[in-house]
Amino acid sequence: MLTESEVSRSWTKLFKSGIFTEVSFEKAEALLEELRPTSPLRHRLTSELEELRQLHGERVEA
Repeated sequence: MLTESEVSRSWTKLFKSGIFTEVSFEKAEALLEELRPTSPLRHRLTSELEELRQLHGERVEA
């Protein structure tokens, strides 16, 4: 299990490039699984991932 700091750092690196692929979304979901279900960070990043999927989902590169 990763720490919240490690997940946060990995999350930032994952989306820093601005390229949104299905693979990056899957990696983001895997990072979320590393956090406790009650973690405030998990809740925030889950919401962020949903937003990213809505904004970029229709033009995701496979």
